[in-house]
Amino acid sequence: MLPRVSPNEPVGGGDSRESREVSLPSRGRPTVLGVLAVVANVVLAVVYPLAIWWSLTHLSPRVVGLVALAIVVPLMALRFRNADRANLVAVLRVPLVVLAVLLLGVITDDARFVLFMPVLINGALLVTFASSLRTIPMIERFARMQDPRLTPDKQRHCRQVTWAWVVFFVLNAATAAALALFAPLAWWATYNGGIAYALMGSMFAGEYVLRKARFREYGRGPQDWLLAKVFPPRGGAS
Repeated sequence: MLPRVSPNEPVGGGDSRESREVSLPSRGRPTVLGVLAVVANVVLAVVYPLAIWWSLTHLSPRVVGLVALAIVVPLMALRFRNADRANLVAVLRVPLVVLAVLLLGVITDDARFVLFMPVLINGALLVTFASSLRTIPMIERFARMQDPRLTPDKQRHCRQVTWAWVVFFVLNAATAAALALFAPLAWWATYNGGIAYALMGSMFAGEYVLRKARFREYGRGPQDWLLAKVFPPRGGAS
């Protein structure tokens, strides 16, 4: 899931880049229900492709769709129980589309509707990341959680990385859609349950190495120690 971070309004009506700082919401102590919701979302995302592969080889698409609805609806209620009513409609757009697709799978008894879940998830992420490029790129919002005052070079890096994720989500969604429509079920499960996650991990790792090589700023972790040997800090510091 993506954290919701919103930029402050510019002071005095200005619209300069410096005036669009990101404000972070105050974080209280996490509730048990909140932790359960996060854990359930992560588990669902990881096991969904494999569970669908097993279910569709043993059950009908209609039964699988009903079971998926029985899982997704309570998770949605738990996730959005405290959502602001003013923003509830916008927040629920993607989940409601997911529910509609699952419902179509139940009505038509067609497995392709159930298999389109990864396509919808990638589409939602694509829209989120692409729309952020009009204001503050999504990766920059994440980066400002660690460093509220990014240099222009780091801002450009964040925009480039956001574009890279946009391209990734386009390709990933297209691949998932093609597999859902034309490939054997085992291929779909292998890609969405393993290969797609490996590709996402490669994206994260590649961006991390690129960022360290570009800015030469290191922490105390063993991965930073190793990268500092490969890309020595500027100025000869070790």
